[in-house]
Amino acid sequence: MDELVFFINRGLMGGLIIGSIYALGAVGVTLIFGILRFAHFAHGDMMTAAAFFAFALASLCAALGVSLPVPLALALLPVVMLLTSVFAIGLDRAFYRPLRQRGARPVVMVMASIGVALMLQGLIRLFAGTGSRDMYLQAPKQIFRIPTGGRPIVITEPQVALIVLTVVSVVALHLFLTRSRLGKAMRAVSDNPDLARVTGIPLDTVVKATWVIGGSLAAIAGTMLAMDVQLKPDLAYNIMLPIFAAAILGGIGQPYGAIAGGYLIGFAETLSVFNLSLLLRPFAGLLPAGLEIPANLALVPTEYRLVVPFFILVVVLIYRPTGIFKGRVF
Repeated sequence: MDELVFFINRGLMGGLIIGSIYALGAVGVTLIFGILRFAHFAHGDMMTAAAFFAFALASLCAALGVSLPVPLALALLPVVMLLTSVFAIGLDRAFYRPLRQRGARPVVMVMASIGVALMLQGLIRLFAGTGSRDMYLQAPKQIFRIPTGGRPIVITEPQVALIVLTVVSVVALHLFLTRSRLGKAMRAVSDNPDLARVTGIPLDTVVKATWVIGGSLAAIAGTMLAMDVQLKPDLAYNIMLPIFAAAILGGIGQPYGAIAGGYLIGFAETLSVFNLSLLLRPFAGLLPAGLEIPANLALVPTEYRLVVPFFILVVVLIYRPTGIFKGRVF
């Protein structure tokens, strides 16, 4: 029983948490690709910048003596989403729109996004330093233990908030894309931008909405990730590969596919490093004499967990480049 609870706690809950981060990031990446036709490699650094926005606002409120029953960074999340959306639109106006107006090829846009990512990393280190910071300024994070009769299932306050916010974001995005006029216009531009332009759809408004949605989701993912671990300048740098793998696995340009791909990558990555021998220990007495269960039956060592999304990415590109939901091909 304890082994099963540990599997649920470390394996399934871990996959749910990291999958939520990947899903939120992948939706932004796939929307930007679907509308603007380029892979935005600076998306992870936009998530990091959003987390620093949250930390700066929370620090200011704490210095002013503001005290709330919930963490300040979580309470200020709507403001952080707004700031990150404005920041994302500013990046587009400063770097990407001039290239689009000159008819730059997609590969040029990708190279520009890599340059923007390096620029953001440098600016973050310049103004915020290279150290780690705790997002909980007034009280430590709460840890909830769900009793099971043996070893409890452990989940932290930011993880609960992340799961709830992910569900709310997915539902809100679905309603926006299927019910609102602007959402339908975004889907039309994603399917056929030339036809959408001829029919009178305002492309500039669609582009702004794309960056607002991508920036808002990046703000949620970055802030929740920083609250769950620690805030540092390379917070989201190492998860860009899994985010792109999730977007491609689900079908590039397909928001629902990005959500599914995020959770599939999250569970695959988490379960690949889980020590499966813990589940087999109750059956050790059934083995023949001379045989024993190995101490570690993890498919991949923990330090190589990023190999898993890379492997999935390569397999998908080779055998099903359109992804699960039949999106575009690079």
